Amino acid sequence: MTTAAPARPAHLEAKRRRVLALGALALGAFGIGLTEFVVVGLLGPLGEDLKVSIPTAGLLVTGYAASVAIGAPIMTAVGANLPRKTMLVVLMALFIAGNALAAVATTYGTLMTGRIVSALCHGAFMGIGPIMAASLVAPEKRSRAIALMMTGLTLANVIGVPFGTALGQQLGWRAAFWAITVIGAVALAAILAFVPARAGDKGAGLRGEIAVFRRPQVWVVLTITMLGWGAAYAAITFLEPLLTRVSGFETSTVPWLMLLFGVGLTAGNLLGGRLADRAVMPALYGTLTAATAALVVFAFAVHSPVPAAIMVFVIGAAGFAMVPVLQTRVLDAAEGAPSLASSVNASAFNVGIALSAWFGGLAIDADWGLTAPIWIGVAMGLAALAVTAVASRRT
Repeated sequence: MTTAAPARPAHLEAKRRRVLALGALALGAFGIGLTEFVVVGLLGPLGEDLKVSIPTAGLLVTGYAASVAIGAPIMTAVGANLPRKTMLVVLMALFIAGNALAAVATTYGTLMTGRIVSALCHGAFMGIGPIMAASLVAPEKRSRAIALMMTGLTLANVIGVPFGTALGQQLGWRAAFWAITVIGAVALAAILAFVPARAGDKGAGLRGEIAVFRRPQVWVVLTITMLGWGAAYAAITFLEPLLTRVSGFETSTVPWLMLLFGVGLTAGNLLGGRLADRAVMPALYGTLTAATAALVVFAFAVHSPVPAAIMVFVIGAAGFAMVPVLQTRVLDAAEGAPSLASSVNASAFNVGIALSAWFGGLAIDADWGLTAPIWIGVAMGLAALAVTAVASRRT
């Protein structure tokens, strides 16, 4: 005679469901982060196979980032009347289709089309996903929930990109896109199975979502995101030449330093979530200050290998600590209709990356030296702090 297993206590079952739901969202973020960055390590094989130059192959990165920035508000607006879970499912299906198209591409144009299709879901997913993550937990834990979801993005850099690059180099670049397609399919299944569909879980409709942009604080947060994340990426964009040509590291050492950088990203992300749950505005000031100060130190430390390696970790931690803080702040500023504002915030991250990379490239071309982008990052960080200070005094 068998006896039934004892029922799991209700609070433990609820916790299990929250963990599974957050894991599903994090897996989606992992796939999205992987598809954005894995191309960087495969530009050579891609260029040779599709018979295009390396600069032309590099446009696969630029085209993706531009599509994220443009597509985030458009896709979110299109789905403004859909339940958020339904919208996440649609976005992941689009992500799978885009990567599958990239995997079977035999021409550069088809590959770029696949990249653009998958990029269209990126900003909207990373805008709606944090809202869903925050809704799964008590209000005082929402920033940590957002950080846990964002851990998928950081792990994509730490684990996913090196693995995807190795896979693409060993089995052909298409294998990397097939792997991402499979990850997307698993993430879709997990979202369907574990992310709860809540009653009334919709945006405020397109008119309501647009209406929040009448609030000055929404624009302030978007500006801070653009400047703050641009500051962090001013050094990150040119990290490889800085480490090899200024610090003196061998090229073979760079992947290990990037792994150290990725560990910093993950640690900073989780720390930023905890700080934001305690007090959002002090966390915003603190993370912006830490990121800017880290760049100042790095500008001097980069000339010596050991201090430079230490600062690679610190820059990653200080920079990504801003992410859950900024994401929480935009949810506060757009309270009542946060979906579109949160997605536009994802666009602001990418605009910041594009601007800092552009300014940094101009500075290097002007013979200001490879460390010039770091000082551009410092200037952007100080500007972000100034905007934060002025806005705080007026509220």
